[in-house]
Amino acid sequence: MENPVDSVKVVQNPCSVSSNAGQRFILLLIVTLGLLSGCSGPALTDYAERDPRLIPEQFFKGELSARGVVKDISGEVIRTFDADISASWDKAGVGTLDEVFRFDDGEVQHRVWTLTPSDSADSYRASAGDVVEPGTMRWSGNAIHMNYVLRVAYGDGTLDVRMDDWMYLVTPDTLINQTTMSKWGIDVGEIVLVIQKN
Repeated sequence: MENPVDSVKVVQNPCSVSSNAGQRFILLLIVTLGLLSGCSGPALTDYAERDPRLIPEQFFKGELSARGVVKDISGEVIRTFDADISASWDKAGVGTLDEVFRFDDGEVQHRVWTLTPSDSADSYRASAGDVVEPGTMRWSGNAIHMNYVLRVAYGDGTLDVRMDDWMYLVTPDTLINQTTMSKWGIDVGEIVLVIQKN
């Protein structure tokens, strides 16, 4: 009779084959997960029937205030901030969002967004001074989506970070904004804030 211990097959852990093979496996896994995460997520049309309706020209009008957090790659809150936003629209339908952010570490950032009507009735071209790849602001139902590349200070230089920006109107005067930051297709942080009409 065969000894049960003799019939057990040893399966090697792919990471233990060798240091190089293990590192290649982990790198391949990280890249694959990064690519898969870039392919998933909600579509703007998922919110088409949601209320209250988010019309940029109506919500972003006059004085608004915001409070939020910045999270690192692990989800830990690393900064908090508040902001004042002054929003206006000219006769040609071009919107201006003048934003001043004050961070808990004393940093102050000033950004002026220009929202220019595009060919589509439900979108704007969104540009700002530190936005190196302008985005398109689209909306449907109670949601807005924008995707753009922002140049941020990093060490002694700058870093270009992709921003995947979702906004949801939860009451006529309150909007929740969630932005995923990524570099080379890998999520590196998140910004969550609440914007309130004054």
